[in-house]
Amino acid sequence: MIVFSKDKCAVGYALNTIGGKWKLPVLWILSQNGTLRYNELKKSVTGITNMMLTSSLKELEESGLVNRVQYNEIPPRVEYSLTEIGEKFLPVLDEVAKWGEQLMNLNRKA
Repeated sequence: MIVFSKDKCAVGYALNTIGGKWKLPVLWILSQNGTLRYNELKKSVTGITNMMLTSSLKELEESGLVNRVQYNEIPPRVEYSLTEIGEKFLPVLDEVAKWGEQLMNLNRKA
């Protein structure tokens, strides 16, 4: 078994940053839609709770992958989008999607 140390291995660090049930779906939705408000994200990520969406967005923001902009209006408005480094992850995400499709097709045939 290979153990990736998030402190000593770039792969481990990256996987830790995007790991968890909800971070990849949030990144995918933002990659497909650009800037979204919280409720738009909530509707787009099927099955996510408010607590998990808030937590995932906070962690992705702290990691530098998601940008959060709060407008001081009434009612308050908050928008989320991918940062520059978050957008650099998109080609990787696209390749993972292609690989996943191939894997699904292979397993359907078996």
